[in-house]
Amino acid sequence: MSLSPFRVGHATHPDPHMALALAAAQLEAQAALDVAGGAAPATLGWVYITDHYADAADSILAELRQRWPAVDWVGCVGVGVAVSGVEYFDEPALVLMLAALPREHFTLFNGERPLAAGAAHAALVHADGSEADMPGLIEELAARTAGGYLFGGLCASRGRSVQFSAPAASAASAGQGVYAGGVSGVGFSAAVSLCSRLTQGCQPIGPVRQVTAVQHNLVLGLDGQPALPCLLGDLGVTLDEPREALPRLRATLVGLTDGRDDVLARGGQFGRDTRVRHLIGLDPARAGVAVADRVEPGMQLAFCRRDVQAARLDLVRICAELRDELSPPEFDDVAADGVPTKPEDRVAGAIYISCSGRGGPHFGGPSAEMQILRHALGDVPLVGFFAGGEIARRHLYGYTGVLTLFLRE
Repeated sequence: MSLSPFRVGHATHPDPHMALALAAAQLEAQAALDVAGGAAPATLGWVYITDHYADAADSILAELRQRWPAVDWVGCVGVGVAVSGVEYFDEPALVLMLAALPREHFTLFNGERPLAAGAAHAALVHADGSEADMPGLIEELAARTAGGYLFGGLCASRGRSVQFSAPAASAASAGQGVYAGGVSGVGFSAAVSLCSRLTQGCQPIGPVRQVTAVQHNLVLGLDGQPALPCLLGDLGVTLDEPREALPRLRATLVGLTDGRDDVLARGGQFGRDTRVRHLIGLDPARAGVAVADRVEPGMQLAFCRRDVQAARLDLVRICAELRDELSPPEFDDVAADGVPTKPEDRVAGAIYISCSGRGGPHFGGPSAEMQILRHALGDVPLVGFFAGGEIARRHLYGYTGVLTLFLRE
C-alpha cells in the first residue's frame, strides 16, 4: 500500500493548549503542502504527552477532535516525549503525528472495545503497568494478531496515568477516549507495511547459562551449579567484603531468555528475545539469586549491566539493519526516472518507544538518543515516548528501545 508522508508537530509550553496550538500550526503548514501535492486527508493521529499535562488529557483530546474531527486518535502519557532529533524530558510538552491511512486497514481497541482475534496483523499497544500479569496480557494480545507482532510501551507518569483511544469525533460520544488502566492501541492490517527492531541497553558480564533449579523467582541452579557463586564469580566479588560487593550487586541486572530463543545477537549484544530484569535479592543459605520475574527451568540467563557505549552501538546497529532491509543489495538503488533514492525515502513515518531509564543523559547529553536515530535514519517523521516498560513481539522489556517504521511500497 502506498503511504503519503506522515506529518509531525511538537511543542513545549506551561499551558498545554498553547503547546497544542503551536504543534497544530506546524501540522497545518505541512497539510497545506500535502493538499497541494494531492495527498489524502489524515485519518489516524498519535498524541503523546508528558506527565505535566496528564490532568489536562480530557481537554487536550477535546481540542484535538475539534481541530481534526475526522481523525482517530491513539497515544498515552510518558515522563518524556520525542520527535526526530528532539527529546522533551521532565518538562511540559506534547508531540503529534498524523497519517492518511485507509480506514479499512486499521482498527482502534481499548478496554471497552477489545481487539478481536484476527482483526489485525500487528498492533501498537499502550498499557498501564499497574495491571496484574501484564506479561500474560501481552502474550494473549499478541496471539490475537494474525502476525503475532506487538510494539509499544507502558505509560510512565508520576501522577495520572492516561491513554488516548478515541474514534473520530463524528463516531464518538462526548468524553469518550481517555482511559486509565488496561491496554489500548491500534491494530494494522497486513496491507500496512511495517518494519521493526528492538535495541537493548545492557551488556552481558558473564557467560550465558541454563537455569537448572528454580523456585518461583528464586534461581537456585545454573548449569547444575549453585546460582549465587556464579553471580559472585562473574562480578569478581565476595560477600566477605560487602563494601566492595554491594555497589556491584546493586548495578547488576539479569537477562532472561526462553530456552528456544537466541540470547545473543551480533557483537555479543543481547538478542531481541532477551528480557532484562532487576536482581532483587540474594539467599546465601540456599545459594540462590532472586529475580524480578517468574523464572522456569530451561530458561537461559546471563548477568548484565547497563552500558552507555553498548547502548549507543546497538542503537546504531538496528538502524543499519533497517537500512539494509530497505535497500537490499540485489536491487539497484535508482528510481525509474534515474534519480538516486535512499533507504529513508521508503519510510513514511516512524514510532520510537524508549525506556524512561535511557533518554539523552544516558546516551551522553540532551536529545542524544534521538539525534543518533536521526543521524542513522535521516529526518523521517518520527514520534514516541519514554515508557515504564517496552513491548515488542510477545514480551515486555526494560532498558530497551523499540523502533517501528511505516513503509511506502
